Amino acid sequence: MHIRIFYLLCLSAGCTGCAGLQSTLAPAGEDAARVAVLFWFMVAGGLAIWLGVVALALFYSRPHEAAPNRSRDRWLIVGAGVVFPIVVLTLLLGYSLAMIPPMVARAPEGSLVIEVTGEMWCVRYERPGQDHVVLANEIRLPVGQPVQFRLSSDNVIHSFWIPALGGKMDMIPGRATHFTLRPTRTGVFAGACAEYCGTSHALMRFYAEVMEVHAFEAWLQQQAVPAAAPTQPIATRGQQVFFRTGCHACHAVRGTAARARIGPDLTHVGSRRSLAAGTLPNAPDALFRWLSNPERLKPGVHMPAFGMLPEDDLHALAAYLESLR
Repeated sequence: MHIRIFYLLCLSAGCTGCAGLQSTLAPAGEDAARVAVLFWFMVAGGLAIWLGVVALALFYSRPHEAAPNRSRDRWLIVGAGVVFPIVVLTLLLGYSLAMIPPMVARAPEGSLVIEVTGEMWCVRYERPGQDHVVLANEIRLPVGQPVQFRLSSDNVIHSFWIPALGGKMDMIPGRATHFTLRPTRTGVFAGACAEYCGTSHALMRFYAEVMEVHAFEAWLQQQAVPAAAPTQPIATRGQQVFFRTGCHACHAVRGTAARARIGPDLTHVGSRRSLAAGTLPNAPDALFRWLSNPERLKPGVHMPAFGMLPEDDLHALAAYLESLR
């Protein structure tokens, strides 16, 4: 009885991986759909081999015959134990190899190009003939259109992966790697670094939102606009704190004197879904906690703590950043 309950719990836990924001088995992209189909084929192939081996074991666990049929036994062992697994595994290998060319094909000329740099997920949208749009820790894509990614790293090897949209690709220092995503449905999906990269590797996450084409175009145009001047007194005070404490030495806010490129671009940080690479929701109290002590929330982060500032200044700084939409 206890063993049955254990098996049921294991089955239930396994089924939870078939859905969610970060599941390949709930595909929202062409490549992820191919991976999901391959997974089920591999499950079926593995199950077929397992059933064959179990059937063979059960057959030979019965009481021995008075006169063993050695010729039959030889063919059963060779056929079920050797030939059948080789055939199944060869078919699976051939099917998986046939999937590679369409998955590594570049997006057509003129497609949207997104450049992503590892460590802080610095994201840059290339717009031919126009200024590039720079943001961080968040990606938005138009549904039904191929998007070409150009990936790089400025420190160690990372691996860029949005399971629901497609496969993963390594980000290697000193070189650029490329791959294409082809979203097929709208929604918000979780991405992560799939290669251990040091302290807080488990907190190196981000969100990808697939949008209708017209909504994506409007969002991209809005992201290209410089930051608006604060209108609320507390946000105006926060902008003064931003420059007085030296935040502009690391961050850029387009439309202001802050033009640094050390930390993430903050021009429209208030409109993003999360803070600190998917670690926190983008909410005023979370922003306040992040500014107070980022090391506590994400060990190894390069951002200094501002907990020594008066609490009123911290709330004002958080209000200013939250106003950048």
